[in-house]
Amino acid sequence: MFAIFKRDLRAFYTTPIGYAFSGVVILIMNLCFYYMNVETSSSDVKRIFYWLLLGLAFLAPILTMRLLSEEKKTKTDQLLYTVPLRITDIVLGKYLAALCVFLISLVGTFMIPVILSMFSVAEYWAILGNYVAIVFAASAFIAIGLFVSSTSENQLVSALVSWAILVGLWLVDTLVANVEIRFIRVIVDWVSVFARYESFTYGLFDLSDILYYFSITAVFLFLTVRMLDKRRYA
Repeated sequence: MFAIFKRDLRAFYTTPIGYAFSGVVILIMNLCFYYMNVETSSSDVKRIFYWLLLGLAFLAPILTMRLLSEEKKTKTDQLLYTVPLRITDIVLGKYLAALCVFLISLVGTFMIPVILSMFSVAEYWAILGNYVAIVFAASAFIAIGLFVSSTSENQLVSALVSWAILVGLWLVDTLVANVEIRFIRVIVDWVSVFARYESFTYGLFDLSDILYYFSITAVFLFLTVRMLDKRRYA
């Protein structure tokens, strides 16, 4: 697993993808921080992290689109199947490489809480909750994108399908917020990646929300393993 992790992490930074992704994440955060906090003299970070969450719906597929699609297109997936590694190790190695790129990008935003603590009354639990929430959400988004990447050898198709799924989830969540029928709203809130995110932004760490994100991640990683297993023995 570690060998796959190192290979894919290195691949992100020997191509423009890793640098472009990190640059866009840092740019989004700093622009939102300037306009939503500095300009308004506000210490509330919930809005800037929510914009990053929306941005991730578009950015995460860029990280994941090549991870398995490119292997299939170039036939190097056949080499992966012959090395003494479990399919689970291959999937986890690729998943952790993509997640690591996101975490590296997030480090570039750490000046925001430092500046808030220096010039305002920072809500430390809310800031921590937002960082934890965005990592959980990114974990789920990357797992979904990795699964989609395992279903096609075309990187563009993988990216578009991942975008459709993630943006579709956000649209459903947004539209249902205006629905008056209570039980529909309750059901959508229960399964929504975006609705589950909200409690963390207030510094509340609900075990059910944590388990939800772990479950989404685990389910899509499992589906990816099954997809590769099926292809391996085909």
